[in-house]
Amino acid sequence: MSTRRCLIFGLGYTARRLAARLVREGWQVTGTRRAPAAPEALLPEGVPGGAVEILRFDDPAVAARVAEAEAILSSVPPDGVPPDGVPPDGDSGLPDPVLRAYGAALRAAPARWIGYLSSTGVYGDTRGAWVDETAPVGGGRRSARVEADLAWQALAREARAPVHIFRLPGIYGPGRSALDRVREGTAHRIHLPGHVFCRIHVDDIAGALLASLARPDAPGSAALYNVADDEPASGAAVTEYACDLLGRPYPPLQTLEAAGLSPMARGFYAESRRVRNDRLRQRLGYRLLYPTYREGLRACLDAEGPER
Repeated sequence: MSTRRCLIFGLGYTARRLAARLVREGWQVTGTRRAPAAPEALLPEGVPGGAVEILRFDDPAVAARVAEAEAILSSVPPDGVPPDGVPPDGDSGLPDPVLRAYGAALRAAPARWIGYLSSTGVYGDTRGAWVDETAPVGGGRRSARVEADLAWQALAREARAPVHIFRLPGIYGPGRSALDRVREGTAHRIHLPGHVFCRIHVDDIAGALLASLARPDAPGSAALYNVADDEPASGAAVTEYACDLLGRPYPPLQTLEAAGLSPMARGFYAESRRVRNDRLRQRLGYRLLYPTYREGLRACLDAEGPER
């Protein structure tokens, strides 16, 4: 049987978890980075560093990997700096650096599956109302995310391969969760009645991507999936549960004005929404490993081991 090949644009926190799963299943994985890094510094413990080929984003070999990959994933955000050189004709105005540099190659790629990690921020503020994949986008503060999401949908209408867009809320996991913020003394409890949001454990993102890869939709239009947990909750509730797990006192309950947050952090509290994941369960048959923040945070704590 021929080797299955996957190309991942942007080998960041989430994509590394997927790469590790693919390597364990026998895939040959190539990942791109803006700056070179040692493979062993990028992959979870237990995955040999040489198991993943690391290329610079602008390496000429990347185009060849696009042409030979069975699966292609982009986790690159839309606000990245475009690579050196002249982008392909017709793609120079696109908001997404991957599409600017490799849009033509992706349209012609013979891959069986192309995925893109988008954001539930494209739905904007719903004042706590539920949204699904049919909801309008473009009403929020993340205009670049909306433009990139729409650009990947446009690619789906032209590409030979099926394109799947995964809209993600706040991502957490080992080494990047409320547990870490509590330990570091940077956790907040903001008193903002009615403000809720969804989140997702990084391993559930990897699981959803693998479920999609096993059951790709037909090409011609983008398959949209919300990958979010089952229980939208306030940030204060998550912080309190993390404190309970660690046996730490709760941070003081503060108003948004008194918390002294950065403009970026304050912007987060400007939107509230609940995100449905029914399509993920019904069409892909995926069941969340961590349906709420409680299971997810307990798993993060277990993954840290007794030394923490």
